[in-house]
Amino acid sequence: PGPAAVRRGSGVLPAALVRRGGLVGGRWVETPAVFPVQDPATGEELGRVADCGAAEARAAVRAAHEAGAAWGRLPAKERSVRLRRWYELMMENKDELARIITAENGKPLKEAQGEILYSASFLEWFAEEARRVYGDVIPASGKDRRILVLKQPVGVAAIITPWNFPSAMITRKVAAALAAGCTVVVKPAEDTPLSALALGELANQAGIPAGVYNVVPCSRQQTPAVGEVLCTDPLVAKISFTGSTATGKILLKHAAGTVKRVSMELGGHAPFIVFDSANVDRAVAGALASKYRNSGQTCVCTNRFLVQKGVHDKFVEKFAKAIERELHVGSGFDAKTTQGPLINEKAVEKVERHINDAVSQGASIVTGGKRHSLGKNFFEPTLLSNVTTKMLCTQEETFGPLAPVIKFETEEEAIGIANAANVGLAGYFYSQDPAQIWRVAEQLEVGMVGVNEGIISSVECPFGGVKESGLGREGSKYGIDEYLEIKYVCFGGL
Repeated sequence: PGPAAVRRGSGVLPAALVRRGGLVGGRWVETPAVFPVQDPATGEELGRVADCGAAEARAAVRAAHEAGAAWGRLPAKERSVRLRRWYELMMENKDELARIITAENGKPLKEAQGEILYSASFLEWFAEEARRVYGDVIPASGKDRRILVLKQPVGVAAIITPWNFPSAMITRKVAAALAAGCTVVVKPAEDTPLSALALGELANQAGIPAGVYNVVPCSRQQTPAVGEVLCTDPLVAKISFTGSTATGKILLKHAAGTVKRVSMELGGHAPFIVFDSANVDRAVAGALASKYRNSGQTCVCTNRFLVQKGVHDKFVEKFAKAIERELHVGSGFDAKTTQGPLINEKAVEKVERHINDAVSQGASIVTGGKRHSLGKNFFEPTLLSNVTTKMLCTQEETFGPLAPVIKFETEEEAIGIANAANVGLAGYFYSQDPAQIWRVAEQLEVGMVGVNEGIISSVECPFGGVKESGLGREGSKYGIDEYLEIKYVCFGGL
């Protein structure tokens, strides 16, 4: 089909970038069934997208497989040029791409614009890394042979992405895969397929060959069938998934049948520790950024605040004032807005459940605590004090604008609480004691640590977790390794 104009209020999203079909083998594919994409701020239908099923998923896998040999043999410099052109097109269309994110995800337009810059940076980074996939020559024990180590693309990669960063979570995976010489099939979240399809349109314009980047959008009902194809088809060599730990475990079980390579970036439960030696004002600023970005809907958002007894009251007081002064709830298209809607009603209900459970056990609401007067999926930024580790909000990830504060007395107590989770993605702490900084950074059981810093993601840094927060790393110089196999070649008879 041709471009589909998708309405949002009185405006129209960029028709040239908004597609409604799946992208399979370089062609836009319609399906008899479609599913709606809604604006979480208003409930308004933005448009209807092809509801791909198992058949379309299998076709996309085969298209990727057929395109793989040529793409993998293409000189690294040529792959680099195509990725660089894709990056340039993203930058040329950055405002339109941001509007798509705000419409389907709800995040403030300024945050969406930041996501597009972050998203594009992965294409730029891995365009450069494509030319730096080095092998080795190893000294042999015998003089009649040589030992070579080659790095080659793993093959077709299935890319399964979440709704909270509908553009960046795709490029962080896809850019590394394509740079390595792999081809991909992307299954975007059912809430936010438009960003994935817009990236497909730009990939075509950038000269990414047919079949190298495929997209199979689908509804919640079709997701299990599509996911099973992507995780069990023998032509798929690699799975990269960002989402919940529970779903990740299901995908791992499917992948085990054909022993696929996997990368998993799963749930977080980030602690944010404020020690007595901390600069409280800086800690408050970091807490605000870490907790309430995307209305608390990021996998590295702080979920538990641990504040030492000596600065606890001061921190809570200043944090509450900062929340009330600096956070503004509203439509993502309103320039004043810092807090957009949650993604859906289910997300709002989870925040309510966590607050009600905490209050019933003695927690105090310092600010916020209820649905916002705007209605729909809007919720007030909330701060709780007198929180204990027995409360639900400190035992599972909220994924919403709720900040529970636990008071602690000793460093050992804080480390114990922070590490008591079965996940470990990100962790943050504020301290001005150099010895303490080394101790705590090394002891926190997480894959990423922010020391006196609340925002830690960047293209140059390895992103990933430990324990049940996942496997592998994305971004950085290490990210491309997830899509490469090491081949040993013994050259004898010399």
